[in-house]
Amino acid sequence: MSDSNLDGVLVLIPARMASTRLPGKPLADICGLPMIVQVALRAKEAAIGRVVVAVDDQQVFDTVSAAGFEVVMTSRDHQSGSDRIFEALTKVDPEGKAKFIVNVQGDLPTIEPETVRAALRPLEDEAVDIGTLTIEIDNEEDKTAPHIVKVIGSPISATRLRSLYFTRATAPYGKGPLYHHIGLYAYRRAALERFVSLGPSTLERRESLEQLRALEAGMRIDAEIVDTVPLGVDTPADLEKARRILSAKSN
Repeated sequence: MSDSNLDGVLVLIPARMASTRLPGKPLADICGLPMIVQVALRAKEAAIGRVVVAVDDQQVFDTVSAAGFEVVMTSRDHQSGSDRIFEALTKVDPEGKAKFIVNVQGDLPTIEPETVRAALRPLEDEAVDIGTLTIEIDNEEDKTAPHIVKVIGSPISATRLRSLYFTRATAPYGKGPLYHHIGLYAYRRAALERFVSLGPSTLERRESLEQLRALEAGMRIDAEIVDTVPLGVDTPADLEKARRILSAKSN
């Protein structure tokens, strides 16, 4: 697959200091650097555009700034990462120069730069509002696990699905592959503006899946098929795993 050739890309990394399972998560040390700085480095390595970290805590702000990355303060009251990145967008790009926004979660310190780039590729099709990622599920337990979100999609190429639904249930029924949704998004600016203007939808509330709001509003989401799932750091065990991964790469 070739890299995206889209211009005017802004990568936004939302980081919340509050975490019940891993307090102070953005500042957790991973191989000598705070986790949020490691994520910013991965986003920079993707080389797709300007990188800005959106934070809600002064200590995190100062840490990111000291590491040489652009950072913006946002409200602590946001209910979702998409709301946070939209506030950040209006602050760092009020002129509207950025036409495409990539939302890289602030707890993905080991994400491959190629994976970040892949989320943009669906937007090369002008009919697509939002790009995201998916991977075929090969673990039988994951096929029935409610914490593994599945993409129900219609194949439009060997590497892409047009998303018809997202669910925590085991679906679709019958023989064939099941796909695990990876929650990294690339938005057209207009799509992000519309998305955050909509209230939570019926199916979004029922499944606790924010992306269903876009589908219920008639927006098109295409999912690029990748071959690795980035490690999301939510627990102390995840943190130790991330340290081992980056330590092995540095050696």
